[in-house]
Amino acid sequence: MVDENETQQTIERLRVEHRDLDEVIDVLIRTGYEDESRIQRLKKKKLRLRDQLTWLENVHGAQVSK
Repeated sequence: MVDENETQQTIERLRVEHRDLDEVIDVLIRTGYEDESRIQRLKKKKLRLRDQLTWLENVHGAQVSK
């Protein structure tokens, strides 16, 4: 069984990584970066992180309410 503290650390790590990706994508778009496929890959990775984060937060929230 996963420790609640470990889950919180994972959630925080995912939040930071998601925020970092958001900043990178924003900079690439603002500076006119021409590799659109790279930007799309980063956006997809950001969405996967958001899905993982949402899942963990939902599972974590359900465990807390028990």
